[in-house]
Amino acid sequence: MGNPIDDEIQAEIKQHKILIYGKGTKQMPMCGFTRETVQFFEKYGFPFEVVDVLQNPAKREALSKMTNWPTLPKVFINGQFYGDTDILDPMEAKGEVEPLLKTAFGK
Repeated sequence: MGNPIDDEIQAEIKQHKILIYGKGTKQMPMCGFTRETVQFFEKYGFPFEVVDVLQNPAKREALSKMTNWPTLPKVFINGQFYGDTDILDPMEAKGEVEPLLKTAFGK
């Protein structure tokens, strides 16, 4: 049996096609990078979720170990880890983000 926090993270990743682990919520991002990532996905119109890990250091630590990515936000699309907008902006510039999202949502 796995670690309960790891199991919770895996369940969240399975539940949401686009999942952002960040500081704050979708309605109230608590840092500029989380806000920027929310705005990034809002323009595509697909549903996404933001999980606030600011108040949950154990979960934040587990995510950093799992992804080998020390900073927030952490973006998962269709179960795959994609870093943050430092990774997604260049992908978007190459036209890679929209097809990825369409595939995730079966469009």
